[in-house]
Amino acid sequence: MNQRWSFIALLVCAMLALAACGNTAPTAEPTASEAANSEATATSVASAPTEPTATAAERAISTPADGGAAAQITAALVVGVKGDPFYVTMERGARAKAEELGVELIVDGPAQFNPVQQTPIVDALIARGIDVLIIAATDKQAMIEPLRRAHDAGISVISVDTFIGDGDYANGPVTFPLSYIGSDNVEGGRIACEALIEAMGGAGSIYIQNVKPGISTTDQREQGCKEAIEATGGAVTLVATDYNDDSAAKAAEQTTGLLQRTPDLGGIFGTNLFSAEGAAQAVKNAGLQGTVKIANFDAPEQAIKDLRENVVDLVIAQQPAEMGSTAIEYAVAAASGDTSSIQKRVPTGYVVIDRDNVDTPEAQAAIYTGE
Repeated sequence: MNQRWSFIALLVCAMLALAACGNTAPTAEPTASEAANSEATATSVASAPTEPTATAAERAISTPADGGAAAQITAALVVGVKGDPFYVTMERGARAKAEELGVELIVDGPAQFNPVQQTPIVDALIARGIDVLIIAATDKQAMIEPLRRAHDAGISVISVDTFIGDGDYANGPVTFPLSYIGSDNVEGGRIACEALIEAMGGAGSIYIQNVKPGISTTDQREQGCKEAIEATGGAVTLVATDYNDDSAAKAAEQTTGLLQRTPDLGGIFGTNLFSAEGAAQAVKNAGLQGTVKIANFDAPEQAIKDLRENVVDLVIAQQPAEMGSTAIEYAVAAASGDTSSIQKRVPTGYVVIDRDNVDTPEAQAAIYTGE
């Protein structure tokens, strides 16, 4: 009797255990189509090629220029001084190319042509994390370290108009900038003073109005002018060189004093637009238009006005818009990681404007505008 009840109890427990296990629903076997779809999905995920990440330059070029999408490359153009028609014209060329290629362009510059004022602008752009820095350095030595900081932060550096070091970015003491885009300023100074000497009749004395030592471009223009003077074998002499700190008012004051000390002065070479503008004002005030010949390096509208009024005899026009445009093209190449198309040195040309050709299309196209 006890054995029978024990058997019954064991049987009940077994039945209860089976009932408990039945409460967990078994996993249904997948249908053939579901299994096929699952296998196909897994295969496509595993075998799909990874899409290559577009380079910054490719994204920038594909970005609509109509503002429909944010630009992918951010480039900054830091000019030598705000409001200078030369740099305004450079900015215009850069903006046109940036719009064409979909590049976000920031433009800034100091109120004076001064590395102390330009350096904080560079540091702020480094902190902002731009991709490319295009800059007209205000001093060939003082701006090396600020630009090196940009380079060390992963920002590509391109020089326009001026350079740092000795400008030889391939073999010189400073090689981290990708390119120097600007005029051959020694040649420009030589061209200007050769034309000035010819206007003087091949003999006489010349005065150079310059900005200040340490600026790559104007240092080289002064050098080129001196070479032209030396080539005359003594027929032309250099009476003095003054530095005006990029102030037309100071240039006018210095030139006025020089005219009083040198009444037989034959010609003046202004190494930039403010130098020539101040010199021209002094010559005009002294009533010596036409007697003292003036070669004006750079071609703002005021220089052309002075040319027409016989105050200035020659205007040497650079190509600032071309500098800005080429720099943006190089910025796109740099951001893409393909620097093979970037030349370390890109010399831009000149247009010599006088009263005979001032109204030609070539001369008119070379004039800088301030708006």
